[in-house]
Amino acid sequence: MKILNTAIIGCGSIFANHAEAIASLNASRLYAVCDVDRKKAEEAAHRFDCRFFTDYREMLRDNDIDVIHICTPHYLHAPMAIEAMHSGMHVLTEKPMSITVKDALEMNRVSCETGKTLGVCFQNRYNATSRRIMEVLQAGKAGKILGAKAIVTWNRSGKYYTGSNWRGSLEREGGGVLINQAIHTMDLMQWFIGEMDGLKAHVDTRLLKGIIEVEDTADATITFKNGSNGIFYATTNYAADSPVELEIICEKAVIKLQDKLVITYSDGTSEQVSETDKATGEKAYWGCSHKYLIHDFHTKLQEGKPFDLSGEQGIIAIKMLEAIYESSKTGSYIKLAESG
Repeated sequence: MKILNTAIIGCGSIFANHAEAIASLNASRLYAVCDVDRKKAEEAAHRFDCRFFTDYREMLRDNDIDVIHICTPHYLHAPMAIEAMHSGMHVLTEKPMSITVKDALEMNRVSCETGKTLGVCFQNRYNATSRRIMEVLQAGKAGKILGAKAIVTWNRSGKYYTGSNWRGSLEREGGGVLINQAIHTMDLMQWFIGEMDGLKAHVDTRLLKGIIEVEDTADATITFKNGSNGIFYATTNYAADSPVELEIICEKAVIKLQDKLVITYSDGTSEQVSETDKATGEKAYWGCSHKYLIHDFHTKLQEGKPFDLSGEQGIIAIKMLEAIYESSKTGSYIKLAESG
C-alpha cells in the first residue's frame, strides 16, 4: 500500500487536530506544512519532523505530495483547494468549504474534472451521538419526523475579532456566527432531517456593531421537503459557550442532544448515549471527532472509495447560509434552489 504524503496549509489553532490525526495513520504521513508566518511553519515542522514552506504555491509544485489539508482563513479555502486539485492532489478542507455558493460549485466542478477527492470537515457527523441519531432515524424506529429545533448560544468578545486579521470581516470570514460557529449545527440538522425546501430568516449585529461587519445573532424558520419544520437560533452574545441543543420530534420518539443524547420513545422506553471521547480545554467545543473524519478520509483514498462528506455535501450548508442572508436582506421566504 502506497504511503500518502500529506501536507497541511495553515499552522493555526486547528492545525494540531489535523497533524496529530495524520501522524497516527499507518498508511499516511505528514510530509510538509505551510504557513505565511515562518516561525509557526518552522515550529510545526520541527514538532512533526517534516518539511516546511511559507508559500503554498511553492509547496503545490512538489509532485511528491498526494493530499492537502487546508486549515486557513475561510476566504482562502476555495482558491487553495482549486489550485491543489489542479496540481494533482486530493483535498480535505476545514469548514466552510467556501464563503459563496459560486466558489463551492467551482470547487466541485474541479474535483469532477481532475478526478481528485474533495472532502469537507464537518467532524460532528462522526460523533457517537450523531451516529446513533442517524441510525435510529434511518431504521424508522422513531417514526416520521415532525419537526426540529437547534440552538447555539456561545460567547465571542470583541477581542476575539480585533485579535484577528480576518475574523469579523465580511470579505474574509464570509459571515459571523452562522458561517463560523453555528455551521456545524446547521449541517447536523439538515443531515438528520433531509432535504430543505426553503426558509425565512433574520440576521443582526446586536452587541458588536462597529467592531465587526458580520452578524452576531441569527434565526431561521426552515421548511423541509418531508413536510416538517425546523427552528434555528444562534448567537455569540451569551455569557459563555453553552452546550449546543438539538431536538427532533418524531411520531414515536423525542430525540434530544445536548451534553449527551437522550431518546425517549412513545412506548415509555428510553436510551442514552454519551461521547466516549470528551474534549477539554479552551477549544472543547470542537469535540474529538476530527481524528475519525481524517482517518475515514485517508482510508477511503487508499481504498479508492468515495468519501461521504464530499464537496456535494459541504455545499448544502453554504446554500443554507446564502439563503439566510438573502432572506434577512429581502424579508422574504427563500427557496433553496433560488439561493444559488
